[in-house]
Amino acid sequence: MQPVNHVLLHPAIQVGADLNRWRHAGGGVGLIKAAGQPAAIIPTLEAADLRGMGGAGFPTWRKWAAAAAMQGETKYVVCNGNEDEPGTFKDRHLLRWTPHQVIEGALIAAIAIQASRVIFYVNPHQTDSIAEMRTAVAQWQDSDLLTGLEPIIGQPVRLEVIASSGRYIGGEETAVVSWLNQRFPFPSRKPPFPFEKGVEGQPTLINNTETLANVPHILNNGADWYRALGRGDACGTKLYSLSGDVLNPGLYELPMGTSLRDLVFTHGGGMLDGRAFKAVFTGGPSNTLLTARDLDVALDFDSVRARQSRLGTGAMIVMSEGTSIVRKVADYVEFFANGSCGQCPSCTCGTFQMARLLDRIATGRGTAADVGALDHLCAILPGSGRCALIDGAVTVVKSALHSFPEEYPQPAAATADH
Repeated sequence: MQPVNHVLLHPAIQVGADLNRWRHAGGGVGLIKAAGQPAAIIPTLEAADLRGMGGAGFPTWRKWAAAAAMQGETKYVVCNGNEDEPGTFKDRHLLRWTPHQVIEGALIAAIAIQASRVIFYVNPHQTDSIAEMRTAVAQWQDSDLLTGLEPIIGQPVRLEVIASSGRYIGGEETAVVSWLNQRFPFPSRKPPFPFEKGVEGQPTLINNTETLANVPHILNNGADWYRALGRGDACGTKLYSLSGDVLNPGLYELPMGTSLRDLVFTHGGGMLDGRAFKAVFTGGPSNTLLTARDLDVALDFDSVRARQSRLGTGAMIVMSEGTSIVRKVADYVEFFANGSCGQCPSCTCGTFQMARLLDRIATGRGTAADVGALDHLCAILPGSGRCALIDGAVTVVKSALHSFPEEYPQPAAATADH
């Protein structure tokens, strides 16, 4: 078995806001190498095939290259630590226990795109994380690692920790920009993308916390090292937030491409009370469910996508036989309804109606007509919002209807003519 928790969660770097201990554990080397060869940063990430760990799995180097190509008086790098989706708890751990690897990754991004402003956008409900980040950032202000970047970027680099709105929708990247521009975090249609017009109208690179945490290690150890960490064609490691009906829930760093079976039964210790595995909400509750027939799927972006689902943030919410899928889906859709920002009627009303129908079914009051209404909503709602919230809600409802039809009321059998 390949090592567990040996890069981002290595015990030696779980030092909190202690810059000296971080540097003693090897921190700072990746930044120094990046500062010595700025032009090599983006090609190194391309060779490593680092993907965005916030959900989409988009190639990191492409996002950085687009931002680097833009002209701007003051460019921004934003670390997105809003993390508010049920079942996801990786970023708050990194911000709390390894803030300096996140800061170092963000500074390497600043070198790559020539940004002089770096913002850590952190969910205010995660009080320990935001406090630790503020302490850690204060330690960097007088560090030679930070002051040494001024000649490379052409102006002093300013680090800042800003509390997000604390809303679920506040993690969507255009909502991030809106909040940092001191407006309500309404998502907006793209283009323009943040790398074109972001904070203060300037080119802005927004990356997830886990994505940035990987960067110092790649710059220090090289692209080949990072690629070799994964299984099969997958590269690197992934943080999996494992929860639900397993014996050993928790945060696990495993090779990208580890199978769902290994995650649940080897690392997670198997199912509670010896019950059978039923399903898993993969990447959080806004994706297609995986069921027992998918236990051997490799947990990487491409393999999970081939099963018509998404790896997303790496959240894995496990359900056992005997647990109501309808009840869980109803709860999650209610979460989406409460998280809707209200600017798109189709999203606000659609999520509310789906939550209402699902709750009726989950409490034994539903009918086949309610199921038909859900089917109709799933057909007309996708693509009707300014962001992906409504699409995610529809996806999980459609998946549950398809994979567990027996849990929903069925039309009465037609009476034979006599």
